[in-house]
Amino acid sequence: MRFTDLIDNYNWDDLSRKISQKSSQDVELALNKERIDFEDFLSLISPAALPYLEIMARKSRMLTRQRFGNTIQMYIPLYLTNACTNHCVYCGFNHENKINRIILNEEEIEKEAQAIKELGDFHHILLVTGESPRHAGVDYLKRAIRIMKKYFSNISIEVQPLERSEYEELIKEGLYSVYVYQETYNKERYPIYHPAGKKRDFNYRLDTFDRLGEAEIHKMGLGVLIGLEDWRTDLSLMAIHLKYLQKKYWRTRYSVSFPRIRPHEGDGFKPNVIMQDKELAQAIFAFRLYDRDVEIALSTREEPRMRDNLCSLGVTSMSAGSKTEPGGYYTYPTALEQWVMADDRSPSEVEESIKKQGYEAVWKDWDQAMSI
Repeated sequence: MRFTDLIDNYNWDDLSRKISQKSSQDVELALNKERIDFEDFLSLISPAALPYLEIMARKSRMLTRQRFGNTIQMYIPLYLTNACTNHCVYCGFNHENKINRIILNEEEIEKEAQAIKELGDFHHILLVTGESPRHAGVDYLKRAIRIMKKYFSNISIEVQPLERSEYEELIKEGLYSVYVYQETYNKERYPIYHPAGKKRDFNYRLDTFDRLGEAEIHKMGLGVLIGLEDWRTDLSLMAIHLKYLQKKYWRTRYSVSFPRIRPHEGDGFKPNVIMQDKELAQAIFAFRLYDRDVEIALSTREEPRMRDNLCSLGVTSMSAGSKTEPGGYYTYPTALEQWVMADDRSPSEVEESIKKQGYEAVWKDWDQAMSI
């Protein structure tokens, strides 16, 4: 049995209604518990919890320090190609957008890796592609990973969903973790945002996480795109999904993130839902109180002030110096970005801000960092 067999047991409207009906008393009961359950999580993610953010922040900070220490793991993305067969209405790589499509060759990939190492002592690299199996299939990813191993000890990917056997091949090459964004768990409305391309298949994408677990990936990352549907309901379904995965694939580590829609090339898709800064903080605190072991990532989509404030309150990893265009570090520094960054500070500037919060920016592999 996979999660696609279970998700229909959860009705979107019923879950939304349950969240909206949570009261301040429900929130206080949850905050007074040593360990919270899913019902408590719904209370902490609800509008009723907003007046309790300071209490949630203190508990989130304490629990994060107990589990992860005063460290923030640093990572950086490398976009290999913007070729994509999907028609996602919210993305600059949309197949219908008339843009210059770039596919980095092996020589260019190596130059990008070298340029990144000059930015900071990164050991964690995230390889990102548009979803185009013909241009960035398994063989292409294998070659990219082989190059990356010369420069980085921790290699992650965020690419099109693959088969279990393909993940197993990449793991043998040195792949450590895979990040997959379901975008939204609203199955009924999912096709509105994905009108064409393989990504239109909701179940196939959702099944990716089970295929990863079966392939025994070291770590997988979950996320929804904030701005498509009600974020509280989406994150609640992601929380259910996370607990399912942790129970079934207990050897795997997990990360979550909540990227908010940013401006991009195209027809100007406008978010249906706006998550305020205090609500993003609420989501991070609620997940930390719900799960003390899950890693929480915060990318350069967020403004510097927001990232600085949250780095000590539940977040465990942050990107820095990011370029979201293929070859943006060396080869094609003026290519199309997938989305516009909000935090364009250099890695050293981000590190200095982290230090001011009383934390250490860790550049090496997370397992190595936790052992010192």
